[in-house]
Parts: sequence; C-alpha cells; structure tokens
Amino acid sequence: MKITRKNTDALNAVLTIEVAKEDYAPQVEKSLRQYAKTANIPGFRKGAVPFGMIQKQYGKGVMLEEVNKVLQENLNKYLQQEKIDILGNPLPRKKEDFNWEAENLEFEYELGLTPSFDVSLDDVKNVTQYKIFADEKLLDDQVLRIRKQYGKMISADAVEKDSDISGTFLNTEKGIDAPAHITLDIFKDKKAADAFLGKKVGDVVTVKTKGLFDDDHKLMDYLKVGHDDVHGLDIDVDFKIEEITMSEPAELNQELFDKLFGPGNVSSVEDIKAKIKEDAEKQFETQANQKFLNDVTESLLSTTKFDLPSDFLKRWIQTVGETPLTAEQAEAEYARSENGLRYQLIEGKIMNENKLQITFEDLKSFTAGMIRQQMAQFGQMNPTEEDVEGIVARVLSNQEEVKRLSDQVMHEKMLNLFKDKVKAKTKEVSYQDFIAASYGE
Repeated sequence: MKITRKNTDALNAVLTIEVAKEDYAPQVEKSLRQYAKTANIPGFRKGAVPFGMIQKQYGKGVMLEEVNKVLQENLNKYLQQEKIDILGNPLPRKKEDFNWEAENLEFEYELGLTPSFDVSLDDVKNVTQYKIFADEKLLDDQVLRIRKQYGKMISADAVEKDSDISGTFLNTEKGIDAPAHITLDIFKDKKAADAFLGKKVGDVVTVKTKGLFDDDHKLMDYLKVGHDDVHGLDIDVDFKIEEITMSEPAELNQELFDKLFGPGNVSSVEDIKAKIKEDAEKQFETQANQKFLNDVTESLLSTTKFDLPSDFLKRWIQTVGETPLTAEQAEAEYARSENGLRYQLIEGKIMNENKLQITFEDLKSFTAGMIRQQMAQFGQMNPTEEDVEGIVARVLSNQEEVKRLSDQVMHEKMLNLFKDKVKAKTKEVSYQDFIAASYGE
C-alpha cells in the first residue's frame, strides 16, 4: 500500500491511496471461506457449496467491504503518524469509471487542514470584569417577596395593582368560556392592565386579544382557544370578575425567621438581609463571570484572524448528517456554525499553549463539591466523606456525566486563566446597573 499527499494550498490537501491486490485478497478469501461454511444455496448441502459459486455470488460485495476496511485503517493510521490536523473528515473523491478489476486500486481523499495562527490574550481589549453587589432596594424587595410568599390571602373590595383576580374570559362568537386566575402583570398591553384598576366583583372588563400578551400562545392557556386560532387573533373578549384577593404580607417575627432559616439562626431583619445578600451575590458572581467569558470570547473572535477551508467544510457538511443536505442548506449551516468552529480552534490553541488539562482528581474534586452543595440545599449540611465518595463514584461511572462535568471543569479553568491573563478593568455595580450594561435594559 502506498499513500501520497499533495497540498493544493495551505488549507486543502489530497491524499492518494494505492491499494494492491495483496493488501486485501487474503482477507477476502478468508471471509469467503467463512461464507462457504454457512451459506444456504438450494441444491447444495450446508457447507458443501462449491467455492467458485461462493466467489461468484458474494465475491464483489466481500471485496468492497474488505477494501473499505483496509482504506479506513490505513488512512487513520497515516493521519496519526504524520500528525496531520484536519477539520471534519476526509472526503472521498468519486470516480464514475472506477475499475474494480485492476491489479492496483487508486483512491483519492480530500482533506480540510487546520489553519495555522497565533492567539494572544494580550490583544483582548475593552473588557470589564463586573463585581455585582446587592443594593438596599434589592434586599428590601426580596424581604417583601418573602413576606408575601408566607403571607395570607384576604378578600379585597376593588382591584389594585398587586391584586389576584379570579373570573371568566367570555366571547360568544368564538365560543370562549374560560375560567382564569390572573394578575395584572401578565398583560403586555398596559391599557388592558389599567382597565382593571378600581373594578369590583361582578364588573366586566373588555380587552382586545391582539397584543394582549407578550406571546400569542398564552391565548391558548388563558382563553382555551386552539393553536391554529391564536396567531393574529384580533377580537374583543370580556373578563367577568368573580373574586378579588390581596396578599397580606407575613409579619417579620421570630416564628417566620425560624420557619425560613431554622430555629435560632436568624433573629432580625438585618440578619435576613445579610443572608439574602450573601446568596444573591454568589448568584451574581456566576452571571458576571459568564458575561466576562462571553466578552473575552467575542474579543478573541474579532482579533484572531485566520482562514478556514470553507469550500471543503461546506461539502463535508452536506454528507455528515443522516440525511444529505443540498448545497444551499450546507451554506446556511456553515454560516450558523462558523463562529463556533473558529472559537473551538482558538480555545484549543489556548488550552495547549497554557497546558490546561483535566485530571481524574480534578473531576473527583469538582464532582464532590457539586454534590456537597446539592446535599446542603436539602438540609444535609455535614455528609460523611464515605457518603460523598460513594455518590462521586456512581456519577463518574456514567460516561455522559463524565463528559458533561469535564466540560464544566474546563470552563472553570478557562475562566480562571482569562481572569489571570486578560487585562480587564474592574467595576463594582448594582444588579440593575449590570443588567443595563449587559442588555441595555
């Protein structure tokens, strides 16, 4: 067997593989001998079919199978030995007039080569590392939410902004007769919400369905209309008010403190706020880290320039799925996935240059920490080492879980590397200011 490589340019190459008869003939004969032992052909006893007949009936198919095995085995071995980094998989070139009877068979494969490029974390600019604090308004809002959650419902005479309203949506023409429990914040249309204010039990409020909710599919939930009817539905519906209630917030006393945090752990509103602040800022840190990671990623994509074997990749995309794609479909899929592929290459280079690796100890430690955290959420504050290690062993025996956890560990390692290497400015902000800076809201 002979394999030769010709680079057509920096990103594309063609491998030519010459397969001689002696490379596959012994395996073909061996396979045919096995067929001869088990073949059932009318007129012959099992195992007594003439070998020539076996060759005639099965020879071509077995030959194709064995040649393909030889090709794949030697192709993969060549790529590994020559240390050729490729994108996608080798694409066989089709030859319409291929002669399977020739002494030497010649096959060609197209390769998309991984580009050579440099990446520098020093080039990452204009990135902010946010430290988010829970301000007094957020803490007060959370305390009020807790009080409402543990409060009691009382009847009210008229609808107010925070009322809970029970009633029925009605429209005779469309056959709508749908009992519903609503609050005014479900409406996207502010005029619709305002129309309820001050109304009493027995009153009827008429609203338009068009633009009533932020998603027309919610008409299915509240009005009980079919999916085919919700899109573009533009009618008036009546809501007959049958009950109005308000949440009376719970008193901030020791009984509530003990119910929330366990006996004796909290004794004042200041203690509650301190716990809320601690928990909230842990969650905020996760969001700030994700934004930092996203911003670094975007900067790396914009500053790290390299070409890809795009024509090859589009042809490969056409063949890789269960159903072949058209050229137009592959073009669209490539456009959707190009940035993801570019970042995979950038990330891989950063990992190699900074020797970021995941050891089994890394996985065990990360998994144990995650399990302890989950157990604490269910009140198991001090599990034994034996209990934790037993759960870790079960989790890591599942290959899908190992893959998922490995991704999380590497995500953490990359984040720590970026925090250490990227020259980012730091900024302390409230959560509202962070949302405004992140999403312009």
